[in-house]
Amino acid sequence: MPATQKPMRYGHTEGHTDVCFDDSGSCIVTCGSDGDVRIWEDLDDDDPKSINVGEKAYSCALKNGKLVTAVSNNTIQVYTFPEGIPDGILTRFTTNANHVVFNGDGAKIGAGSSDFLIKVVDVMDCSQQKTLQGHDAPVLSLSFDPKDVFLVCAISWPLLQKCNDVINAKSICRLAWQPKSGKLLAVPVEKSVKLYRRETWNNQFDLSDNFISQALNIVTWSPCGQYLAAGSINGLIIVWNVETKDCIERVRHEKGYAICGLAWHPTCGRIAYTDAEGNLGLLENVCDSSGKTSSSKVVSNMVSSRVEKDYSELFDGDDTSNAGDFLNENAVETSFSKGILNHEEVADDAMLASGLPRQQSFLLYKDESPIGVPGLKTVASFLEDVEEDDQAGTVHELPLRTSQRPFYDGPMPTPRQKPFQSGSTPLHLTHRFMVWNSTGIIRCYSDEQDNAIDVEFHDTSIHHAIHLPNTLNYSVADLSHEAILLACESTDDLASRLHCLHFSSWDSSKEWMVDMPENEDIEALCLGQGWAAAATGALLLRLFTIGGVQKEIFSLPGPVVSMAGHGEQLLIVYHRGTGFDGDQCLGVQLLELGKKKKQILHGDPLPLTRKSYLVWVGFSAEGTPCYVDSEGIVRMLNRGLGNTWTPICNTREHCKGQSDHYWVVGIHENPQQLRCIPCKGAQFPPTLPRPAVAILPFKLPYCQTATEKGQMEEQFWRSVMFHNYLDYLAKNGYEYEKSTKSQAIKEQQSLLMKMLALSCKLQREFRCVELADLMTQNVVNFAIKYASRSRRLILAQRLGELAVKKAAELAITQVEGEEDFRNKLGAGYSDSATEGSQPWCQTQVEKDAEDSGETDDVEEKPETQKPGQNPFSKSANSSDVPAIKSVTSSNQGRVNPFKVTANSKESAVSVNLVRSTNILDNMDKSYKKSAALSRATNSEKSPVIKPLVPKPKSKQPSAVSYFQKKTSQSDKTEEMKEENPKNSSSEAPSLCSQNTENQRPKTGFQMWLEENRSDILSDNPDFSDEADIIKEGMIRFRVLSAEEREAWTTKAKGGTSVNGTEAKKRKHVVEESHEAENQKEKAKENLNLPKKQKPLDLSTNQKLSAFAFKLE
Repeated sequence: MPATQKPMRYGHTEGHTDVCFDDSGSCIVTCGSDGDVRIWEDLDDDDPKSINVGEKAYSCALKNGKLVTAVSNNTIQVYTFPEGIPDGILTRFTTNANHVVFNGDGAKIGAGSSDFLIKVVDVMDCSQQKTLQGHDAPVLSLSFDPKDVFLVCAISWPLLQKCNDVINAKSICRLAWQPKSGKLLAVPVEKSVKLYRRETWNNQFDLSDNFISQALNIVTWSPCGQYLAAGSINGLIIVWNVETKDCIERVRHEKGYAICGLAWHPTCGRIAYTDAEGNLGLLENVCDSSGKTSSSKVVSNMVSSRVEKDYSELFDGDDTSNAGDFLNENAVETSFSKGILNHEEVADDAMLASGLPRQQSFLLYKDESPIGVPGLKTVASFLEDVEEDDQAGTVHELPLRTSQRPFYDGPMPTPRQKPFQSGSTPLHLTHRFMVWNSTGIIRCYSDEQDNAIDVEFHDTSIHHAIHLPNTLNYSVADLSHEAILLACESTDDLASRLHCLHFSSWDSSKEWMVDMPENEDIEALCLGQGWAAAATGALLLRLFTIGGVQKEIFSLPGPVVSMAGHGEQLLIVYHRGTGFDGDQCLGVQLLELGKKKKQILHGDPLPLTRKSYLVWVGFSAEGTPCYVDSEGIVRMLNRGLGNTWTPICNTREHCKGQSDHYWVVGIHENPQQLRCIPCKGAQFPPTLPRPAVAILPFKLPYCQTATEKGQMEEQFWRSVMFHNYLDYLAKNGYEYEKSTKSQAIKEQQSLLMKMLALSCKLQREFRCVELADLMTQNVVNFAIKYASRSRRLILAQRLGELAVKKAAELAITQVEGEEDFRNKLGAGYSDSATEGSQPWCQTQVEKDAEDSGETDDVEEKPETQKPGQNPFSKSANSSDVPAIKSVTSSNQGRVNPFKVTANSKESAVSVNLVRSTNILDNMDKSYKKSAALSRATNSEKSPVIKPLVPKPKSKQPSAVSYFQKKTSQSDKTEEMKEENPKNSSSEAPSLCSQNTENQRPKTGFQMWLEENRSDILSDNPDFSDEADIIKEGMIRFRVLSAEEREAWTTKAKGGTSVNGTEAKKRKHVVEESHEAENQKEKAKENLNLPKKQKPLDLSTNQKLSAFAFKLE
């Protein structure tokens, strides 16, 4: 007899409605959009028990006296049955859960949500749960394998119509496993039901019917596994016999509403169903008591008497033996089914011999099934305690096929990760982030009302917000302070296009487009400073200028995963091979696209956490490459350790729940900040409301960070690593704050000193020496003092040896720096007679002469001018020339530069030797000689640093003359002719040579710097660059009083300093023989050079020299 369809009745308000039976089949349980769960004793029950579980209930499941519901507040709640007492919340999602099911024994539940997650939770202990990730769309339905080996889920993949929400889904695709054996998996696809064979995942066959006019929505099996019922979206319910593939029942909904709930009674032929309007219906007598189907179609097909005989003999016998078992799996067994079982027995031996492990399906969970089931994802076995006899029974049910390949018992390959843009959310979302970086945010809206792109800048001074139409369906974007870069996929009519909005351009044309060649799609792109890059599916990387000029093209070693740009740096991550056991095999290239293009990382492997994938790649704000994997580990390139990758943070340590994540948007090294968005129960944030950015600290995974030693070690090496970018900037010629580096060094040395003190207390002296090896020379001296005061003499001795070694290394470094500086001086002043161009041999002679005390003998040596000597040195018969300004160190006295001494030869040689002294040679003088010279000049203390005092107005003419050119050589020649007409002939050659050289005299600051260079280096031993020394010297020179600086300036203009002994000797000579002549010179100087300061008398000169030029 045909199935009986009872009249439907109102159950819930309009909306999705779900239905199920209890374990005994005595009750029907429904849930709907009104948020109630109703328990019906029968369809005619006028007063069903109602339990309010929330605002809306999307799904319900009942087993072992536990009622589980998926509610609109994004939770999975459990209640006692039939009392309906709340028993807690099993788990939470960020969006509503779509389906919830029990496993075979009711110990665990599986729930799928619209946030692409599946959670498997223990009913008795909700803390025991597993989260299954990696889906690319909302999870529509779930089904547990009866053997508790697999969990299959349906999402919007190519097998099903793609959707971004359950509301928009054409079918909810409620798939189901065949009961007991689990040999077949039924999936409703369009107008048919596809059945897939267990383990092999081959499409065994399809069930369809000509009466099906619209897509099927849900399927359910009879408890025996012989019959399969399906409901369509236009209200048609069809029942098939799976073995014969015959349609045995067709029932039409009264009003043609979509069937959204379908449940088969556990013991008899009754099917309960619900529609999208909240109504409940019931089909009875789907099969008669003898197990015969009620459809006349089956009987009419049995024409052969042989078949009729078999059919009659099959059901002969005692009906009592089959009472209550009319749906038993073994009740109907044709010769066809027996043949299948015989083949399966053969398959058992083969598969047992192969020893195939059951946990081979992990691959299917991560991506599309490689065996031809693209729309299904299976999850690896989560029940590890399955008994061996059960496993053996499962193996015996597998069929043997002639085309079946031998089973592989090794590591399974991992599906490759798809290309993505860092800072973007999945493509299928109607509202999504295309990119979120340190410059701004690009959002994409693609719904029925609008299809547009909004660009927002964090700093509105860069550019105002932009609204763009998205007619070409751009899917990838990047943003910088210069431009916006967009790309779209190719279609049948249009090629893949690269679109750039160069808003920082100074001309009127602010955008350009480039179409890719045929069959070449853009998969990843990025922007840098003045350039753009696009990686395509043809394994090519194309470079463009920011204005649209095509530049270099090169091939990628593998399919691109993601790219990032910063300044001149380009970071590319690609697949360098096939990963196994859930691991990705990625490679990384780092290129510098400046004037000197070079490759820093040559396809090195990219380290990832086990069974994880890449989720973010980019640069820190200071330009250091970084990336984040799906396990929340943040890694940074350590340039100070051979370009290795070091983990700097674990975001999972800051998550409160297992389903919480942090979505990284930026990294800063100074200050140390990891900027990210907290996502509660999800992997990425929604576009609305605008998510708030949180800041996480960095922490290197060092051991024993709970102890003081471990904390200081982590702080020290983190400080070292996060300041490596300063060396990179300095090496590549970028500007940076030098105070930042000095502060970092100070912090690091302080930590080293604290660790040394701690090791001292623990009597770890060898460790102290190891720590001291990381210190600078000055800090090592402090360490020696600390060790001495701690009465650790052996340690102090070892540290002293280390200090000597460091001092020697520092001296070598200084000598190399001096040579570099001399080369720079020689290159910069090659046409003038400066100290950088003086012969170094004369400097050495002067040093030897001063050390031996035989100055008079040495002064007689350079009588003739030799190649490489000072071109202004005078012969034995020449006399002083006023135009020549002798510059010597400040530890010598001052005399009148225009006075002609009695011994002209001695004066000329002295001037020549003094002029040959280089600025850097003063660093080599011993402290003993400095002490002797300081006694000669009555020097008591080092110069005292005083506040900067404004110059008086009376000194302004002198300051102006400091920046003006000196009197021309011709004017000075006329002066000297008037003063010394007899010596004019001997001075002519010297003047001629002087005119050809265009001499540049020293300034007062240069003289002061060469005198105080040793003090600056002793106070700042870390100064290795000459620019640092000059900068520090300028700061100290400015602090001097106006009188002191004026004295140095005057000395540089006309004063000649010699040592105290020579000054005293020459003083007597001047007073006895040339006093009158000196007065004439002063008078002429005042007339011819009005801007030059009047020379001081000798007594005042000596006092000023003793005051201004003090030595230690």
